Amino acid sequence: MALRIETFSNQTGGASLFKAISHPLAAPAARALVARLEAAGPVALYDPLGFAATFAELYPLARVNFAGLFVQKIEALDRPVLGRRPQPVTELAASAARLVFVPAFDAERIAAHIRHLVPAGAEIVTLDPLRLPARLVTNAQRYLDPLNFATNFAFFRDAGGRHTRIVTANYWHGHGARGVRYWARLFGEDGAALAEWEDALPDAAAGLAIDSRAIRARFDLPEFTGQLFLHFVGAKFHDVVKYALDTYGDAPEELSCTHDANAWPADRYAGLPAPEDGERVVLWVQNSFPCPIPKRGVGLNAMGDEDVAWLDREIPGFGSHALDVSDLLPGLKHPGQIEIQAGKHFVRPRYEIRAANGRSRIAHPNVERADLRPDPRIAALANLMGRGHILPAPLLPPARYATALLPTPMATNQTELPVAVAIHDAGGREVRLHRFGNLKRRDSVWLELDEVLKADGALPSGYGHMFVHYDFAAGTEADGWLHAIIRFRDRATGHAAETSFGAHIFNTVLTFGSEPQSYVGPPPGLSTRLFLRLGHGGCETLCHLIYPASTPWHAASATDLVLHDAGGAERARKRVAIPCNGSLLWRASEMFGRDAIAAAGEGGYVIIRDTTCRLFGYHGLDNGSAFSLDHMFGF
Repeated sequence: MALRIETFSNQTGGASLFKAISHPLAAPAARALVARLEAAGPVALYDPLGFAATFAELYPLARVNFAGLFVQKIEALDRPVLGRRPQPVTELAASAARLVFVPAFDAERIAAHIRHLVPAGAEIVTLDPLRLPARLVTNAQRYLDPLNFATNFAFFRDAGGRHTRIVTANYWHGHGARGVRYWARLFGEDGAALAEWEDALPDAAAGLAIDSRAIRARFDLPEFTGQLFLHFVGAKFHDVVKYALDTYGDAPEELSCTHDANAWPADRYAGLPAPEDGERVVLWVQNSFPCPIPKRGVGLNAMGDEDVAWLDREIPGFGSHALDVSDLLPGLKHPGQIEIQAGKHFVRPRYEIRAANGRSRIAHPNVERADLRPDPRIAALANLMGRGHILPAPLLPPARYATALLPTPMATNQTELPVAVAIHDAGGREVRLHRFGNLKRRDSVWLELDEVLKADGALPSGYGHMFVHYDFAAGTEADGWLHAIIRFRDRATGHAAETSFGAHIFNTVLTFGSEPQSYVGPPPGLSTRLFLRLGHGGCETLCHLIYPASTPWHAASATDLVLHDAGGAERARKRVAIPCNGSLLWRASEMFGRDAIAAAGEGGYVIIRDTTCRLFGYHGLDNGSAFSLDHMFGF
C-alpha cells in the first residue's frame, strides 16, 4: 500500500514532481484532468520523462481507456508503464487516440517533436494546466526547479487551551533573495481547508512568527487540530523550509518544542519511544497528499520485529489522525521503541507524550534509510578520523535535571550497533565513558545518566554534554547513521522534554563521503550559522552550544552571538570562546541583558556564527513552570 513515488535521493536531493502535482492548488486541476481523460475515449499516453507512474499513484488512471502507451527511449521498451507494455512513439500515428496525454510540465518542446505523429483530430494535453499561479512561481523558465517548491508542512493546533507557534526567518535574503513571500493553507483534522492567506516578508533577514491564536482570531475559526502547508516564493539557494515549532498553553505547565517536518515523505520512520507506565504516546499521522491514505496504509511494529500492526482506517487527503500507539501495539512498553511503516504517505511526523502527571511533550521520529549498508571503511579509518561520527547531546545540570539516552537503529539494514557514550565537562574534559556493547536491532536500552555520573563532583562546571559514538572495540558494523533519543526531566516538577538526532563527523579537515557536512558548499563543514528564536509570552530563551571535534581542532571557538530584532536589524553582539570538545549553556537575557531582549521583541532572534569551527546547538524555553529543548537548525 506504499506510494511508489520518488521523493528524495541522497545523491540528487529532493524530487520536485511529486510536490508539483500534489500541491493543494494543483490538486483540483489534476482531478479535472483525470476526469477529462476518462471521458475522452481512447487516450494515447506518451511518457518520455517517466512521469506517468508518479502521477497515477496520486491520481489513479485505472478508468482511462488507453489506446496505447508510448515511450521515446528504446531502452524503455522493456519497462512496463502502468502495467502495460509500451510501444515506440513512432507508432503513435497508428493508434485510434482522440487525446494524447503527455505527463510533463514545460511540455511545448516535447509536444512539438511528436505533433506530426498525432492522429488526425486528436489533441495533446499535458500537466501544464496544473501549474501554480505565476505569482507563486519563483523560476518561470523551469517549472520543476526545486526552488519553485520551497514547501513544508507543520503540525498546527489551537484547541483545548493548547496553541502552536512557528518561528523562522527570511534566511533566503542572505543569499540574495528579494521580494520573498509565502502562501499558506490551514487544513483541519478532516483535511478540509480552514483558511488560506499570503503574506510578504521584508527585504531583510527578518523574523517570522505564525501563531495559531493569531490565525484563529484573524479568520474567526473554531478550535482546530491539523496541519499548515507553507509555500515560500522567491527563495534562493535553499529549497528547504526550516522552522522551530513551539507548543504552549494557557496553563504554564504546557510547553514543548520541535522543528521542521523534513518535506520529503519516507517509507519508514524510527525512533518512536514506547510509553512508560501511565503515559499515552500519540503519533500524529498527517496525510501529505490530496489522495486518501487507504486502510492498512500505515503500520507500527516493535523495532526488530517485522510483525506489523496496521491502522485499519482511511485518512482523508491532507487529513490528520491521532494514533495512540497502544491501540496497535498494546503490549509494548518502555523501554521499547517503535518503527513506523509510513509508505511515503506523510512527511516526518510529530509524536506527543502525555505523562501520568498530566504534562506533555512533543518531538519527532527520524527518517529510516533503506539505501545504507554497513561500511567497513568507517572502522578501518578510525586512526585517521579519530572519534569519527559523533552525536553531541546536552547534559543539563544534574542537580535539577535527570537525563536519559536511547540509541535508535535508523537504517533498515542495521542489525548491530556497537556504541558508547563519552561524558564531558563543559571545559572539554572527558569524565566518564559508558559502553553499551554491541546492541542488536531489537535491543532497546535506555541509559540513565545518573547511573553513570554517580558522584556529584563529576561535572565541576555544573553541566556538560555527551558524545555518542561508535565503539569499535565492541563491533565493527557501522553505516554512519548513528541516532539516539535524549530525554530530560525536571526533578522538581516532573516536566520532560526530548529530542533526537543523528551523528556527524565534526571539525576535521579530512573528509569522508559527505562529512563533515556543510550548510553551504561541499564538505568539510568547518563553520557555524545557527538560528535561535527568542521566547514569547514571558518565556526565557535557553541555548546549549557544543563544540565537538572528531580530531583535534582549534583550542577554543571564536563564536559570535548576534541579537537581531524582528526586522532583522542587529541589536547586540557578544563573542564567546568554547573549549574544544566543551560546551556553553546560557540564557539570552543573561547574555544580552533584559533591555536588549525586550528591544528585539518577540519576533527577534539570535544568529550563532563561527567561521573557525562547526558547533552543534540545542535551544529551548523556560517559563518557570515548564521547559522545552530541541536541537537547532542552521542555514
